[in-house]
Amino acid sequence: MAKNPVRRAQLIAPFGVGAMTVVQGGIGLITAGLDHWFKREDNARQVDVDEYLVEEWRLERLLHVDHFRLPPDYREVKVAGQAVPNTGLTVPFLRFPRWHFCPRCHRLEEHPLTERGRPKCQECPKTSYLFQVPFVAMCEAGHLQDFPWREWVHRNGHPSCTGILRLSSTGSASLSSQRVKCECGASRDLGSIMEATPDGRTFLSRNLLENGIEFFCRGMKPWLGDDQGEECKCHLKGSLRSASNIYFAQVRSAIYLPREDSVVSQELVAMFEQPPLSTLTRTLYDVTEAIDPDTRWQTICIGLRRQYPLLLGRYNDEQVRRVTEITMGTTNDSHNQEPQFRDEDTEAHFRREEFQVLRQPREGSILSIREVPIDSYKFAIPSHFEKIMLVDRLRETRAMAGFTRMFADNAQTLEERVSLLRRDGARDNWLPAYVVFGEGIFLELNERRLQAWENQPQVVQRIKLLENRFVAVQQSRRLRQQSITPRFVLLHTLAHLIMNRLTFECGYSSAALRERIYVSTSPDAPMAGILIYTADGDVEGTMGGLVRMGKPGNIEPIIQRALQNALWCSADPVCMEIGGKSGQGPDSCNLAACHNCALVPETACEHFNRFLDRAVVINDFEGADLGFFDLGEM
Repeated sequence: MAKNPVRRAQLIAPFGVGAMTVVQGGIGLITAGLDHWFKREDNARQVDVDEYLVEEWRLERLLHVDHFRLPPDYREVKVAGQAVPNTGLTVPFLRFPRWHFCPRCHRLEEHPLTERGRPKCQECPKTSYLFQVPFVAMCEAGHLQDFPWREWVHRNGHPSCTGILRLSSTGSASLSSQRVKCECGASRDLGSIMEATPDGRTFLSRNLLENGIEFFCRGMKPWLGDDQGEECKCHLKGSLRSASNIYFAQVRSAIYLPREDSVVSQELVAMFEQPPLSTLTRTLYDVTEAIDPDTRWQTICIGLRRQYPLLLGRYNDEQVRRVTEITMGTTNDSHNQEPQFRDEDTEAHFRREEFQVLRQPREGSILSIREVPIDSYKFAIPSHFEKIMLVDRLRETRAMAGFTRMFADNAQTLEERVSLLRRDGARDNWLPAYVVFGEGIFLELNERRLQAWENQPQVVQRIKLLENRFVAVQQSRRLRQQSITPRFVLLHTLAHLIMNRLTFECGYSSAALRERIYVSTSPDAPMAGILIYTADGDVEGTMGGLVRMGKPGNIEPIIQRALQNALWCSADPVCMEIGGKSGQGPDSCNLAACHNCALVPETACEHFNRFLDRAVVINDFEGADLGFFDLGEM
């Protein structure tokens, strides 16, 4: 099969492990599991993975991995006569679905995942190539398989008939016009194979067998090769292989925060975070696991100094041990960890670390933040905002943490999602990641004003409508629980409104901007901040246009126009009125928010364009005093 180029970032999302794509010639492929990455077909030469290592200590801790790796890039053996390391590496793809059909005689044939080229029909090989069928089957646990053609047509979970199957159509666009026939005489149309009830029960599982017994998913993972499947009690749902809900990459990201310590410098920590020191440190740490702690650290220090005597010559043993502890994450020091407050989950604690750093000015090569005194801003900015920080430079690491099917968010644990990426029992403990550099604006709302606003009965009542809708969807689909609070909806909607306005002012497209919400109602230390940033540049960063928009004299008219635009949507009064009655948007989890006023590209939003409401930002038409912002003051 011909080699097709894919960008590294696309191998994290949307073409990560288990994703389906169509390449030149209309061939459907599925991205192979991580077991097959960083391996050559001939296994002739070893691969030096140190070159691909990505260090992100907070994300490693969150996802419980040893390290991250950049997806391998393809290189020729020699460039301009010079030898090149790690040549010939590719990310393998497998042909899926395996079932093909002939457009002339309608014959169905099954071919292996490793099939290369374009197979021809066995009955009319001179005139007709085979095409892959458009149907597959999936379950909400992330499994994927070929549509069960033989089981479906014979109404039997283990049919003994091996006759030739044919897939024909009567010409209609409905599924019921598609009919599969066996030469034994069995015949059945595909009507309703994609239907499912709100509780997850599917038509395919309930009706495949004629005796009323449910037909469950067989736990197939074709992206890992020819596996035998595993036990799965989820219902199987038919789908078009091009359906948008067949794959949702679960990407976890982190803004890089430098590790600080009173004993060692940031320079030394940064040195140990990069190969080859990071690789050697990890190796020494692993091979000395059975030794007592003091002897272990002495052995590690000796090994490091023996390998890099000049590099580490100006550091004493205490500094080397300390930086090794920091790098391996074994230090119990509190320098790099914010206290976790009561009722705060892991994700909120993870965001709090970033929140605390973004609130303070900092000068560094990777993270650079400037503070502008809030009194420097005009109009009512000082009364509504606590801080506005200009992030001149930041680094974001985006890691693939598994994927889901059918729904973008479900109740699967992190371990369950990550387990889909490689075979069971694999010793490797790494995930693919991609690093981008950019800039941003951090805005923090005035906490005193925010608390007075979010405790108003009319505000609580309106957000309760949204919360009830999400709870209903969450229970029926077994989605992950999420806290829907007034301050969260306010921050989320405000971020969207400002991003939509910034696209007219700073030169970035809406798809180039991203949001990061920092929210907590913890009485010990509440959070109410948003980071609007761009992270699509290379290692040199971006051009500074977004930061310039955050300066005094620039951000005020942007916020004013964003709020003024939110006053009237081109879909009003329908948009505003329907929000308070039945909801709208994905899962009806938006109030007064639609594509005309408050939605952004899905890549820019953390919550799939849900939990938005203009009314809590600027008020509704009935004057119910819902809005946090007073346009008369602005």
